[in-house]
Amino acid sequence: MINLSELARQLQPQIESDLWKPVGQAAVVMALRRVAERLPQQPSRGISLVHKTGELTTRTELTEYTFRNSDSIHECHRELLAKAEPLRGAFVTVTRGVNEVMVICSRVLMPVVEEVFAGERLLARQDDLNAVTLHLNPDTSRESGIYHAILKQLAWDKINLVNMICTYTELTILLKQEQTGAAFSVLSRLAMH
Repeated sequence: MINLSELARQLQPQIESDLWKPVGQAAVVMALRRVAERLPQQPSRGISLVHKTGELTTRTELTEYTFRNSDSIHECHRELLAKAEPLRGAFVTVTRGVNEVMVICSRVLMPVVEEVFAGERLLARQDDLNAVTLHLNPDTSRESGIYHAILKQLAWDKINLVNMICTYTELTILLKQEQTGAAFSVLSRLAMH
């Protein structure tokens, strides 16, 4: 979707420069409309996001920790997973980047994370987060634009993501509690198509 008036406004200075004369914005809009009419229409096909409708999962009361990567952090990761194992239902995910390690966990695991990573350098911490997980059809991994379509709709509705976690058949978005309802609504609409 393109706003032709805004595009014309942006193109107008370059067109005037190329033609060496003033050009009206309305003329640029009309030219863009004519070009758009001649473009071949793309067949619209739905994106299959989920196996069945309603496959959304929410998790509340999460905290995100970001630590500086170190030589000892791998051992912290292993210890955290071992201590989290008996706590069935507790949410924990660890992502290792080049320079940072991110831990997202349920409130019940916060003392464990803080104990296990006590010797590591904490770069950031965000509390009061929720996660919404959209369960994807395995075939979506072969389709281009799946994540773009989802993120575009979330941005269109002014939903600010704190983070995003992807696995083979799951897309989890992490956001502030006050944005959870709006995000759930957007993802529900996408899942029902």
